[in-house]
Amino acid sequence: MKKFIWITTLIFSILTHAQERPKLVVGIIVDQMKMEYLYRFQNDFSANGFKRLIAQGYTFENAHYNYMPTYTAPGHASVYTGTTPAIHGIVSNEWFHRTLKKDVYCTDDASVTTLVPGSESEGKMSPKNLQSTTMTDELKLSTNFKGKVIGISIKDRGAILPAGHFADWAFWYCKTGEFISSSYYGTALPTWVDDFNKEKNYLNYANKGWNLLKPKEVYNESLPDENPYEGKLYQKTAFFPYNTKEMVEKNDAGVLRISPYGNNLINDLAKRAIEKENLGKDAITDFLALSFSSTDYIGHTFGPRSIELQDTYLRLDETIADFLTYLDVKVGKGNYLVFLTADHAGAENATYLKDNKYTVDCINYKNVETDLRAFSQATFGEDLLLNYSSFNVYFDKDKIKTKGLNLTNVKQSFKEYLYTKEYVKRVYTEEEILTATGNDVLLDFVSKGYDPTQNGELYFVYKPGYTEYYSTTGTTHGSPYTYDTHVPIIFYGWHIKKGKTNDRKEITQIAPTVTQLLKITMPNSTKGEVLTEIVD
Repeated sequence: MKKFIWITTLIFSILTHAQERPKLVVGIIVDQMKMEYLYRFQNDFSANGFKRLIAQGYTFENAHYNYMPTYTAPGHASVYTGTTPAIHGIVSNEWFHRTLKKDVYCTDDASVTTLVPGSESEGKMSPKNLQSTTMTDELKLSTNFKGKVIGISIKDRGAILPAGHFADWAFWYCKTGEFISSSYYGTALPTWVDDFNKEKNYLNYANKGWNLLKPKEVYNESLPDENPYEGKLYQKTAFFPYNTKEMVEKNDAGVLRISPYGNNLINDLAKRAIEKENLGKDAITDFLALSFSSTDYIGHTFGPRSIELQDTYLRLDETIADFLTYLDVKVGKGNYLVFLTADHAGAENATYLKDNKYTVDCINYKNVETDLRAFSQATFGEDLLLNYSSFNVYFDKDKIKTKGLNLTNVKQSFKEYLYTKEYVKRVYTEEEILTATGNDVLLDFVSKGYDPTQNGELYFVYKPGYTEYYSTTGTTHGSPYTYDTHVPIIFYGWHIKKGKTNDRKEITQIAPTVTQLLKITMPNSTKGEVLTEIVD
């Protein structure tokens, strides 16, 4: 009899345990974060930020994006949908849309309005261009829309795409220093967000100025201050300290995007959201999607070897430590699940590499388009190019037909011309992309990021180390190479065991893993490949 009771109790315990969910899931995306930063800066991190996540959580040290272009919007969409741009439809940040024959932005929505006066151009946004469901959408469905979902970021795309189609709210920063949203989510901002904006918290940070967090000798993992490979912040010298108060007064509050304080503002609003929306307070799981964007702005401006970038990560480490401590108090240790990753990594500055005897270069995208149009004029007597953007070549099919030309032959001519460029590694036609077998590694990356209703008739890939950017300082990203694809994945908290692996993983495994942990439906377009190390 005692044995029967013991077995019954054990079975009941297992079944109830299987139905448990964390009270709160927090998804953290650090924009343009290379896995290497966790190694390079680790000696200067505190014990309670990144080191806490790594020491007490599970780290996937060899995680990669599996498509190109490795940009912000496709990255956020891929993390949360568990699929690639070829399926979820967010093929870039902004792109020329082949079917519509016009430029589109990833979260543009002319049918909605801003909820904050004075931010009309920044507020007409929604997730309507996202074709797949997200893990946040599936949480809403599984809880009969009782679980709350909120997305917060400096960038609109960093808040909107992770929050998904069914989100309660998405908030993003605008040049007035306010966090805004659109009528897609409601008729007016929640009172607590309105109050936050009225406090003008951005001024508190702007007035501090930006100086080094630690003594200058700590920053020996970076190049010297004011080196030739970093850009200038609002025409000022690239040298500490920065007078952010003066910059804001002469420009606008958007200046703080390119400072560590953008990350502080995200942390402040996230804590306010947890408090005022009562996130993680009941048995129904809520989801808070955070994207720290200032790391990307600073990376683009100053580059991966700058003191500015290192200082930003040391400050972000403190911000994460503060947020985790807040979660411990407000939600409770063991009651929340956190995952941290990045939307892409970033290249080394091409000029820096070239100056150190590596034959690469930074190519201005405007020159690429100019060269293509000049080739067309010289070869066919007319400009047959409809558009060039994000490695895509679009042809004017009406002109080609009118001139009695064969589109296949035209594409072949352009393909052969592109192969004469010293920066081109591969050129693929639409037909080659759509019939890819996986035998060509670069073609596999291209095919997973390609939508025939939106992308061009030709697509090319740069050689390793070459970058396409408007500036020779700072850095960029977008390629299929490891410097752009290798990012961290860390799971921490609720039911996550300690550990790490160096086995190769793909970023599209995050969403199906989270939904498996929550025992809910996977996003509708994911392949369903989970990170089995943490899903026992």
